[in-house]
Amino acid sequence: MTTPNAETRRRSTLRRLIADPQAVVSASLLVVIVLLGLLAPVLSDHGANEANLDAVDAGVGDHGYLLGGDKSGRDIFARLLFSINTSVVSALIGTSIALAIGITSGLAGGYFGRRVRGVAEWLFSLIMTFPGLLLLIVLMPVTKGDYKATMVVFGVLLSPGVYRLVRNLVLGVKNELYVDAARVSGLPDRRILRRHVLTVVRGPVIIATAFLAGSSIAVQSGLAFLGVGSNTVPSFGAMISEGFGNLYEEPLQFLWPSLTLGIITASLVLLGNALRDALEGGRPKPARIVTATAYRPPATKGTVSALLTVDDLAIAYPTPAGDLKEVVSGVTLSVTAGETLGLVGESGSGKTQTAFAALGVLPAEAVVTHGSIRLDGRELLGLSERELRAVRGTSIAYVPQEPMSNLDPSCTVGAQLVEGVRAATPMSRGEARDRVLALLARVGIPEPERAFRSYPHQISGGMAQRVLIAGAVASRPLLLIADEPTTALDVTVQAEILDLLRDLRKELNMAVLLVTHNFGVVADICDRVAVMRKGTVVETGTTEELFATPQHPYTRTLLDSILDETTLRTDPPATPAGALETEKR
Repeated sequence: MTTPNAETRRRSTLRRLIADPQAVVSASLLVVIVLLGLLAPVLSDHGANEANLDAVDAGVGDHGYLLGGDKSGRDIFARLLFSINTSVVSALIGTSIALAIGITSGLAGGYFGRRVRGVAEWLFSLIMTFPGLLLLIVLMPVTKGDYKATMVVFGVLLSPGVYRLVRNLVLGVKNELYVDAARVSGLPDRRILRRHVLTVVRGPVIIATAFLAGSSIAVQSGLAFLGVGSNTVPSFGAMISEGFGNLYEEPLQFLWPSLTLGIITASLVLLGNALRDALEGGRPKPARIVTATAYRPPATKGTVSALLTVDDLAIAYPTPAGDLKEVVSGVTLSVTAGETLGLVGESGSGKTQTAFAALGVLPAEAVVTHGSIRLDGRELLGLSERELRAVRGTSIAYVPQEPMSNLDPSCTVGAQLVEGVRAATPMSRGEARDRVLALLARVGIPEPERAFRSYPHQISGGMAQRVLIAGAVASRPLLLIADEPTTALDVTVQAEILDLLRDLRKELNMAVLLVTHNFGVVADICDRVAVMRKGTVVETGTTEELFATPQHPYTRTLLDSILDETTLRTDPPATPAGALETEKR
C-alpha cells in the first residue's frame, strides 16, 4: 500500500484556494465590493436618489461628493454603493432559481429512466423557445417593474442551460463502475446522487454559477440601461445610461459604473474558475429489468433446497432492425447455501449478463423475455427498484472485476464502506466505523486505520479488492456474486484473495457464484461448474467430474487449451478437426 503522507494527502479546498493567486485576488475584490455595498449607509452621507441642484455635474470632491455628481445632482459614489446591493440581490435571485430548477431536473433527467428524461426535455425545450429579454420586458406590467420579480423570471429562463449541463454530466457518470457498485450495495438513489454523482457535477456547476451570476447582473443592468423598470432603484445600468448621455462633457460619470460592473463580472468568472480547479484537484445506473411480455415464472426445475435458482432465463437486446436478439437463452442453474458454483465461459458467453440479471442491474435496454430467478424462494425478476435495494447488499452482494474502477476516487475508502454498511443496516456513524475497521482487519489488511483514511489511489489493487470484499460481506449476505475477482491481480495476490473467499464462505455459510474464464480458479475454489457458450449452459457438474470426464465438446476444448501433456485425463482430447475456436486462456 502507498503510505499516505503530507505530500500525498489531499489538501482541503480552502488551502488550495489560498495557494491560488487568481482565487485570492478575485475573491478579495468581490468581498471588498460586497462589503462596500453593505456599508453604503455608513460610508455615504447621501441617499442613492438624494439630489442637490447645486451639484449638477459636480467634479470629483466638489460639494462633498467623493466622485462628483451626475446630471441630476446626485452623489455618484453613493449611487455606486447602493447599485452594488442591487446587483448582488439580482445575482442571488437569478442564480438560485436557475440552480434549484436546473440541478434538480438535471439529476432526475440524467439518472432516471427515459420517461422522466422525456418530460424534462419537453419542458425545458418549451422554456428555451421564449425570447428571454423580450419576455422580461413584456412581463413588466406583471412584475410591476420590481427587479426582484424580474430576476425570478430570468432565473427560470436560465434553468434550461443548467439542466442540460447537469443532465449530460449525470449521463456520463451514472454508468461508472463505482456507481453500479454503490447501487449493488443497496444504497438508495438519493444517496448515490448526493455522494457519487454530485461530486462529478459540482465542478462544472460552480463555474456555471459564476456565469449565471454575471448574466443576472448584466441583464438587470441592461434593463435599467434601457429604462425598463423602476427609475428609483439604483443600478449600474441606469448610471451607465445617464453617463453615456453626458459622455463628452463629464466622461468620468460613464467610467465609474462601467469599471465597477466590469470588475464584478470578471471577478465572478475568475473565482468560479479557481473554485472549479480547486474542487477538481481534490478526484450505469442501469435501469431495472423490464419484460417484453407479462409472464408467469415457470415451476422451478432445480433442487428445492437451492438458495439461488435460475430457470429458463432469456435476455435479449433490441437491434437496429427493431427486433430482439437473445444474448442469453434458456439458462438454468442453481446454487445451494455454502456452495461455490463456477460460471465459466469465454468473453461474450453470457455469464456476466446472467449474473447482472440476478443482481437486477442489467442495462436499461435489456429485455428479459422469459424465465425466473429466485433467491431463497423469492422471485427477483419484476421487482421494483425499491424492492431490489432491500435485497442488494443484504441478501445478495457483489464483488466486481476491477477494484479500482469500483471505488469512487473522490471519497476515502472508509467513507465508502461506512456508507454501504449504514445503507444495509441502520446504525450510527461511529458503530459503522467500528464495524468497517473490524472488517478491514478480517479481510487481511494489516493497517485498517490507515486504509480507512486512504483514497483509492493510495492503496494497491489487491488491497482494493480486499476492501470491496469487506464491503460485500459486511451484512453477511446469503449469496455473493464474484465477477472475475482475481483477473486484475498478480498470481500471488490471486491465491490470497481465493483463500479469503474460501474462508469467508465457510465462516458465513455463504453461497458464492463465481463468474470466471479461469479454470485454475475453478479448480481451486469451486464445488460445481456450469459452462456457458453463446448464451446457453452447455454442461454442469461437480468440479472433479468436469475436469476428469467432460461431456460437451466445447468443455473438452476449453480444458485442452489449458492442460498440458502431463495432466491426467480419462477422455481422449478433442481432434483438431472438431476443435472449436477458443481464445487461449
